[in-house]
Amino acid sequence: MADYEFVTVWRFQAPQQQVWDLISRAENWPEWWPGVEKVEKLKDGDANHVGAIHRYTWKSKLPYRLVFEMESTRVVPVSLIEGRVIGELQGVGRWQLSSEGQGDGEITTVRYDWKVETTKGWMNLIAPLARPLFSWNHDVVMGWGGEGLAQRLGVPLLDAS
Repeated sequence: MADYEFVTVWRFQAPQQQVWDLISRAENWPEWWPGVEKVEKLKDGDANHVGAIHRYTWKSKLPYRLVFEMESTRVVPVSLIEGRVIGELQGVGRWQLSSEGQGDGEITTVRYDWKVETTKGWMNLIAPLARPLFSWNHDVVMGWGGEGLAQRLGVPLLDAS
């Protein structure tokens, strides 16, 4: 298996609660995130959604799709969602939200940490050569997410890295 570690950071001039409301409702991601083709809720979690399982189908700039399930393992409302990934990727994903300022000047920072391994045979076979291409593709898809979220919030994307 080939392992990957990515960190994505988005910043918006928007209240943290509004950003949380969009990120925490994964079933709605296809409405604003062009890289997300489909999200299916397979299992409800507890009151904070710990234990919830979703199946994601992602499309990308490159001509392939990835399908995997994520189970929420830790949720701190309005600030953290952590989950375990299984399927064509396996590993851990973590959304962290924080903000500075308040009112109309509130800036929310979203950080996404993604530590995964590919399980598709063809991806593992070509990983030594294609790793830079897979990394670029990940960045493109995450860029679509930042732009889509900003558009949905009705604010500019202040920073994306």
